Amino acid sequence: MTLRRVNVVILVLLAVAFLIIVQRNLLNLSDFLHKENTDAGMILPFESEGFPNFRLEPERTGEEIPVVITAAEERLGAVVAAMNSVYQNSKANVVFTVVTLNDTANHLRVWLSKTTLKNIKYKIVIFKPELLKGKISKDPQMLVATKPLTFARYYLPLYIPEAEKAIYLDDDIIVQADIQELYETNLKLGHAAAFSDDCDSASAKGIVRGAGNQNNYIGFLDFKKEAIKKLGMRANTCSFNPGVIIANLTEWKNQNITGQLNHWMELNTREDLYSKTLAESITTPPLLIVFYKRHSTIDPMWHVRHLGTTGAGNRYSPQFVKAAKLLHWNGHYKPWGRTSSFTDVWDKWYIVDPTGKFHPVRKHTGDN
Repeated sequence: MTLRRVNVVILVLLAVAFLIIVQRNLLNLSDFLHKENTDAGMILPFESEGFPNFRLEPERTGEEIPVVITAAEERLGAVVAAMNSVYQNSKANVVFTVVTLNDTANHLRVWLSKTTLKNIKYKIVIFKPELLKGKISKDPQMLVATKPLTFARYYLPLYIPEAEKAIYLDDDIIVQADIQELYETNLKLGHAAAFSDDCDSASAKGIVRGAGNQNNYIGFLDFKKEAIKKLGMRANTCSFNPGVIIANLTEWKNQNITGQLNHWMELNTREDLYSKTLAESITTPPLLIVFYKRHSTIDPMWHVRHLGTTGAGNRYSPQFVKAAKLLHWNGHYKPWGRTSSFTDVWDKWYIVDPTGKFHPVRKHTGDN
């Protein structure tokens, strides 16, 4: 009996030792897989790095809401603030597609992974400036204003080919309401996009006045040119702002919107179709042509703009700004700069850069 008991004890001890070894191996394998998943490699054009797998909160489910935004290195803080405002003000299953350049991807990835945004769903897409070859005017004044990423909105279906609908946002934006409401904007039958008209009631008082009348078509296009005359467009038609776009990507592809936009870009390089008072809005003219009387409209409170223009602080009351669902600092003065209006609203959503590269410019006591 004693020998039998000893054998039983030995077997039990061996079984316990085996289970311990198996558990350790499984833990090591789990750590290895986690490291492999979070260490993304080189991103190929129009391919994503995938979603983070380690989540500290319940994963959001339901219909995906695709949001496309561009990320330029010198404005990366703006992108992070915009994404944070979208994410924190919604419980929807938002999936970001961030279009950027190769030299910015790593910086962005670190910023997202080491801050409170580590739980968001996103993919990073590398924009190839070669797409613009032969489509940009060689006018030195135009070249100075040309930033490759500003044209990324022309190519929306390339980034999310599986999506039927998407939201495009400029980076100088803060969202103050649930973006699902914006996503559910109704587009009329046959319309590939919805924009905010520059004559709408909420932002009309913020229109940039002066040379060019940037609230109508004549401020963007040269109506003396034959190619423009042939289109039969009215010069005093109210223009729209493409900083916020609700896109029906199925219609976009069916109507070959990207191809049409490319056509007008190329034609402009040969015939100089844009207005001489265009300033920096060089992405707008082709959109105005392609979507002339063929676009739906966005609720004005979902695109309160001109916050980056002179005197914005006098045009808009703090109460109105607080009530707005989406704020857009289009114009020269950005909320991460020294002289912008309503920087306190933007600061609420800004997340400090863990790498220390990006710093908003702020006026301190004692500055002149």
